[in-house]
Amino acid sequence: MLLSGCAPAPTPAPAPLPPPDPAAEAWYGPLTGQLAEMNRQAGALLHEGKNDQAAALITQGQPLANRLLTAPHPTLAAMEAASDLDHLYAGMLLGNKNYGWARLAFQKNVSRWKHWTPQTPETARRLKLAQDGIAECDRRMGQ
Repeated sequence: MLLSGCAPAPTPAPAPLPPPDPAAEAWYGPLTGQLAEMNRQAGALLHEGKNDQAAALITQGQPLANRLLTAPHPTLAAMEAASDLDHLYAGMLLGNKNYGWARLAFQKNVSRWKHWTPQTPETARRLKLAQDGIAECDRRMGQ
């Protein structure tokens, strides 16, 4: 017992390595571009009145947006692509009179852009767009 007090102190365990940042991975940029392109296509299809095809693209985009948003600090481009997807989805829900669900999708974008730093004119525009979507949902629910 007396000799154990003279033993060297145990070496501390090495600190665990932080998990890799998905935004720094090679797949992140191309996936962001793929989602942005899907959003453009879905928007064009909606404009042409091809709602079912647009809905299919929006549904296909959800897992991509979820994967992009796993990053602790997503890039602005990834956040915009995910936001655009939610905005398209909210617009479809609003058109289908699913006001509560549409409001929830718009609220996701309000939360994204309200807390984004640094604030820019583009992020302020996106925040206003989401707030306007919520106001429209509230207006229609009150009718």
